[in-house]
Amino acid sequence: MTSTQPHRKKLHPYHSPWKRGLYSLALVLTVLIMGTLGFHLIEHCSYVDAFYLSSMIATAQGPTQPLVTQGGKLFASAMAFISVGTVVASAGFLFGPFLGELWAIGHHRHYPEQNEREHS
Repeated sequence: MTSTQPHRKKLHPYHSPWKRGLYSLALVLTVLIMGTLGFHLIEHCSYVDAFYLSSMIATAQGPTQPLVTQGGKLFASAMAFISVGTVVASAGFLFGPFLGELWAIGHHRHYPEQNEREHS
């Protein structure tokens, strides 16, 4: 790099919001598909009912119908932890860089004396 070229900040491989959005969507869809198939096989629901049940559990609203089998109840319990965690983690992955930048802006505005010491 010559002295006439500006210094470019090295970007993280997942810097693109489109890439982060695609990975987040793929992760959530994978969990929803696994939940749909699991409820279809264990509780013998239709695919639409199983998807609806899975999506209600993933958004922390709870099951929409009483679960009949012991396996279905255990599967719903596991899916609640996995799917809610996945949705929260995906939202953090998607919006994390934006929220981090907002945090830095707020820090620079409210603590200017710390910023001056760090840069001197």
